[in-house]
Amino acid sequence: MGVAAKIAPSMLSSDFANLASEAQRMLDFGADWLHMDIMGLMVIVLYLNRHFVPNLTIGAPVIESLRKHSKAYLDCHLMVTNPLDYVEPLGKAGASGFTFHVEVSKENWQELVQRIKSKGMKPGVALKPGTPIEEVYPLIEAENPVEMVLVMTVEPGFGGQKFMLEMMDKVRTLRKKYPALDIEVDGGLGPSTIEAAASAGANCIVAGSSVFGAAEPAHVISLLRNSVEEAQRNS
Repeated sequence: MGVAAKIAPSMLSSDFANLASEAQRMLDFGADWLHMDIMGLMVIVLYLNRHFVPNLTIGAPVIESLRKHSKAYLDCHLMVTNPLDYVEPLGKAGASGFTFHVEVSKENWQELVQRIKSKGMKPGVALKPGTPIEEVYPLIEAENPVEMVLVMTVEPGFGGQKFMLEMMDKVRTLRKKYPALDIEVDGGLGPSTIEAAASAGANCIVAGSSVFGAAEPAHVISLLRNSVEEAQRNS
C-alpha cells in the first residue's frame, strides 16, 4: 500500500499536569506521533450549527512548552472556526502537522494549505461524521494538496464515544481512490475496533482512553500497529 502505520496517542486523555513526561512515556511505549486536539471548550456549538469556537483546550503555548521537551511529531487537529488564524502561532510553537476541518474552510482552503506548508507543517483535512467524503476530494487532488485526511469516527469534542462503524465506508472509498494517502481515524479506536479501521485502509490511528487507560499501554500500541500492518499485508 505504500503508507506506514502511525500510532498517535491522543494527549487529551493524558495527565495534563505531567504532559512532558506523559508524552515521553507514550514514545517509549512505541508511539509514532502525539495527537494534539486543539478545540473549543463550548463544543456543543458543533451540534447547533456548522461552526467551531475560538476558545482552546490545547493551544500554541502548550505546543511550544511540549516542544521544548520533545522532538516528537506533534499531530495537531484543529476544531476551530478560523484555522487560518492559528497557522503562524502553531508554526512558531513547533507543531508538526496541522489538520483543519473542511466544514469551516470551504472558502479559503487553498490559502490555508499554502500557509501551513510555508510554516513547515504537514497539512491535513478532517471531516465530521455527517460530512460527505466527496467534500475532501478537491483538497487531495489540488496542485498544492493536503497530505492527510482525518475521518472522524465519533462526533468531535467529547471523549469516550462509541466508534461509528459506518464511517469505515469513507475510509474504504478514500483508500481505493488514493492508495498512497495517509488516512487517519479518530474516535473510539482500541483493541475492539482496530480491525475494522485497519481492514478499511486506515494507517494513522488516534487512540485516547484505550491507550492511556490501559494497564499495559505498550501492548495496546503494539496491537494497533500490528493490526494495521497485517491488514496491509492482506490487502
